[in-house]
Amino acid sequence: MKRLLILGGTGDAAKLAAQAALLQGVEVITSLAGRTRRPVTPSGRVRIGGFGGDAGLVDYMREQRIDLLIDATHPFAAHISFHAVTAAHACGLPHLLLVRPAWEPIAGDHWIAVESIAAAVSILPSVAQRVFLTIGRQDLAAFALLKNLWFLMRMIDPPTPDTPVPPGLLLLERGPFTLEDERELLKTYAIGAIVSKNSGGHATYAKMTAARELALPVVMVQRPPIPVGGEQVTDVEEALAWLARHL
Repeated sequence: MKRLLILGGTGDAAKLAAQAALLQGVEVITSLAGRTRRPVTPSGRVRIGGFGGDAGLVDYMREQRIDLLIDATHPFAAHISFHAVTAAHACGLPHLLLVRPAWEPIAGDHWIAVESIAAAVSILPSVAQRVFLTIGRQDLAAFALLKNLWFLMRMIDPPTPDTPVPPGLLLLERGPFTLEDERELLKTYAIGAIVSKNSGGHATYAKMTAARELALPVVMVQRPPIPVGGEQVTDVEEALAWLARHL
């Protein structure tokens, strides 16, 4: 038996764990950061919590006798991806990065690309007064400075009690979301612009289509850099093919 560690927290990671668990000769362990209070529990063994940097990840993989490592974390969880590269090299393990393609603007889109959350905060007052904020709860406090704007804030879990929250309304929901629901949401709350991270994938893309139909601008936060070198794939099927080659 070979032991596979999946750094998870995404729908792709859960799908990969479920299908990898069906393969002969592999034991699957999925690690979740623990930021989501009600995570979708993947197949196989699950651990929750950070490792304490690349040194902690090295220690864990050695203690658990990990043979293969697949990083299927969120595109904006850049730190763990860099730790994974360092730890895999230190342990001499085959390592794969599964990262879904970024969204690309198409005809009719009005995207305003920014490099960071801070840049989004800076530009937003000149874009709209009523904003659909879809960046999760981790970066919510940055927008609390914008007292003259109104925000519809959607996230899976509520912010912690000590988190500064901008004026507006919290929606606690988990995707995927339909185009019809997203269109109705934008109309109901008279949204003038959307702020989104370029997460890619299908689960939350409907808001992009709805924004296009309603001619709304989207302030799109670009992805942080990911580690260069090593093997990378863009979907679960390719990751399974890589896994099969290493069993």
